[in-house]
Amino acid sequence: MYTIVKYILLFFVAFLSLVSCKQEQGNKIQVGFSQAMTTDDWRKQMNSSMKIEASLRPEVNLTISDANNTIQKQIDDIEKFISNRVDVIIVSPIQSKPLTAVVEKSIKAGIPVLVVDRKIEGENYTAYLGADNIEIGRIAARYIISHSKGSGKIIEIMGAKGSSPAHERSIGFNQFVSENKRFDVVNVIQGDWEKESVKKPLKAVLLENPDIEYIFAHNDRMGLSAWETAKTLGLEKKIKFIGVDGLNTVNGGIELVKSGVLDGTILYPTGGNEALKLALKMYNKETIAKTNILNTIVIDKNNAEIIENQMDKVDQQQEVIESQQGAINLQEKEYASQNNLVRLLSFFLMIILSLTVYSIYSTISIARKKKLLEKFNLTVIEQNNEIQEMAKIAERSNEAKLNFFTGLSHEFKTPITLIMSYVESLIENEKIKGTKLIDEIKLIHKNSNRLLRLINQLLDFRKIEEQKFTLRASNAKIYDFTNEVMKNFKGEATRRNIDFQLICKNKSLELFIDLGLMDKVYFNLLSNAFKFTPDNGKISISITENQDNTVKISFKDSGIGIPENELHNVFSPFFRASNNNKNSSGIGLHLSKEFVLLHHGKIELKSKQGSEFVVTLLKGKSHLQPSEIINTAENPNLTPNLVLDNLDIESDLNVVDPISESEKHSLLLIEDNIDLVHFLRSKLSNEYVVHTSDGSDAIEKATEIVPDIIICDINLIDKDGYEISKVLKKDLRSSHIPIIILTAQSNKESVLKGLQSGVDQYLTKPFSFSILKQSISSLLFNREKLRYYYTNNIYRIEPESRFGNQEQSFITKMNDIIQLNIEDSKFSVEDLADKLGVSRVQLYRKVKAIIGINISDHINNVKLEKAAELLKANEMNISEIAYSLGFSSPNYFSTAFKNKFGISPKEYKSSN
Repeated sequence: MYTIVKYILLFFVAFLSLVSCKQEQGNKIQVGFSQAMTTDDWRKQMNSSMKIEASLRPEVNLTISDANNTIQKQIDDIEKFISNRVDVIIVSPIQSKPLTAVVEKSIKAGIPVLVVDRKIEGENYTAYLGADNIEIGRIAARYIISHSKGSGKIIEIMGAKGSSPAHERSIGFNQFVSENKRFDVVNVIQGDWEKESVKKPLKAVLLENPDIEYIFAHNDRMGLSAWETAKTLGLEKKIKFIGVDGLNTVNGGIELVKSGVLDGTILYPTGGNEALKLALKMYNKETIAKTNILNTIVIDKNNAEIIENQMDKVDQQQEVIESQQGAINLQEKEYASQNNLVRLLSFFLMIILSLTVYSIYSTISIARKKKLLEKFNLTVIEQNNEIQEMAKIAERSNEAKLNFFTGLSHEFKTPITLIMSYVESLIENEKIKGTKLIDEIKLIHKNSNRLLRLINQLLDFRKIEEQKFTLRASNAKIYDFTNEVMKNFKGEATRRNIDFQLICKNKSLELFIDLGLMDKVYFNLLSNAFKFTPDNGKISISITENQDNTVKISFKDSGIGIPENELHNVFSPFFRASNNNKNSSGIGLHLSKEFVLLHHGKIELKSKQGSEFVVTLLKGKSHLQPSEIINTAENPNLTPNLVLDNLDIESDLNVVDPISESEKHSLLLIEDNIDLVHFLRSKLSNEYVVHTSDGSDAIEKATEIVPDIIICDINLIDKDGYEISKVLKKDLRSSHIPIIILTAQSNKESVLKGLQSGVDQYLTKPFSFSILKQSISSLLFNREKLRYYYTNNIYRIEPESRFGNQEQSFITKMNDIIQLNIEDSKFSVEDLADKLGVSRVQLYRKVKAIIGINISDHINNVKLEKAAELLKANEMNISEIAYSLGFSSPNYFSTAFKNKFGISPKEYKSSN
């Protein structure tokens, strides 16, 4: 039964598909024609020939829209065609320029456009069909020249201004006339294709020039008007008239030639049938010419009657075709009506048959499924009971494990506390403070503190799971609280050159918070920020008041961020992001969220170019229960002595004071021998900040940290030392860094190759450490001398001086960019770095290494040097100079100028 129903349904679907296909096949090609012809005769002739061609093609649906010689109406008609998604648009433009934009819109919408009779501006249309108006002008000129027997004086009456046929006919006419010196176009009258536009200006011209031999009108209507005007002056027999169009209508060109009004007319074919044929080719994507020209002839007394008879016969045939086509259309409508009725009856019959079969099948199928369902329900009930029993067992087992885990964690706290107490006593012992042992003791203290904090977090997690936390909120100044927590991280920020900022407009802002819980939230968020932010990065905390009685605390870093598809899991317990290769318990962020929720707030994460955690808290205390609020006096003293134990930072037993550390030169050691690395690092770390690389990331590290000097081996993991040196010396970011090759290869070829790769010194192993140390000092001293030269000649460096090198080119290029943007107050260090193709940090280090000052001061000095030149020139006042150089105010400019030159701008100007 099921198989029968299936086949019936398949047959039904196939039948509907067949009907749908036939309907689609019946869809006609939609062709829209925007008509711009201004006379009934021309319009009838054009439309008639196009309709006859369409009637011969049943697949075409032709829509003709008459613009009535109104530009806006024609634009609206074409817009309507575009919105109706016709297949092809045929346009006969009234004027060229106004229709250009709407035709381009049609092309962009994927609808091909055929321009007939008159062109638009540009070439952004599919094809053009029409007579060659330039050739029409030439034919008229040839006719006049070949038949002229009089004065050779000609008057030209042009069509509407801006119309491409008028412009092109005039070009062709004048091209031919100008070649014959006997003929002269005495005057050109600007008409508008209508009779009344000709009479008044022509009468004035004829009164001044009664000996005119020919008048060339751009269409027959204006030619007839010219003849009537000449007749009022008695000149109609003396002057000969040439027109354009040659329509076979009352007062058309052919009748005017036969009656002697016109001496001749140039046939201007409408091309209606050709236009529709071209449109169908465009729809079918056939290859057609961009420009398609209709043929034309001169009609005069010799052939006017013959052409008239031929056109009459064509009109008669068109009438017969239209009559036959009407009968065919009527029959098609009757056939379509009957066919639709048959389809409808078949459709209903198929539905009735299908429903009958389906009802029989359903009755049998429902009975079978009812029995299966009853059996399945019994099985589900039994399995559900088993699952509930297993869940209870698992819950009891899990509870036992958690209780054991919690008890064990509490047991850990006692010995850890004892260890830390004894370690702190040792740290304070005067006998140990001066020994190397102090560093090892501090390391024990740090890791003990880290272990204690991890245990506390695990215990907090257990409390959260059991919902045993009670909020103890008190009124606190959030700025002071935040600043106090930040103090614990500022040493790490200084050591790693991380830009660590607190932004808060209202330093007196107060919130009700549990200081202990919020301290843990801050610590977890800042620990993550420092853990995943690289050296020289940025971490900021911003506190913002909102109008909805809330405060947003944003923790933003420039670290690696979190993949977008993992953001929703960040606050889940034990979650670790796929790009996280750090040791982590995975519960810190989960605890932070729970602590924020206890404050009736929320925490959100945005991760784009780093991570940004936003904590939103409510102002006031109306959202808190009385039991959740305590007096400040009751709040336990919060003395957060937070050790940066979650940052996964390699311990350095040679602890260096931050101030003395900043005064050291930085050194990059590129070596893959671990023992040698440890030896050199231990020997050099007292005088230099030593960075290391095994060679696999040497170029990246050098361009990132921009050290003061590099020591490099030759035989390395990825690239050899020669290649690394060559790349670094060619890179503007690192070209100034002295490089020492330290290798076991001592042959002449190796030394020569090293010097050719741009290294500054070549030392071979085994080496004397004192020689290496002196070599480093000498190269740095030479770099200082070069820096002194650049500092004292920074504004006078020439591109081709005898000291020419990459640093000189860099400074020259940098100064040129600054000079070009010296008047732009918005020009920043970031803009300068972007134009130089380096990062802001790399630019800062590069400029600091070369000239000894930071880039902002250098830009300011360039502006002040320029200001001194302008003051000497004495062509601008001080305020004008200040604003022209991008200073925010004349007062700020005067202060900066005096700081550099020792005197005010006014005194400097007077002295010069």
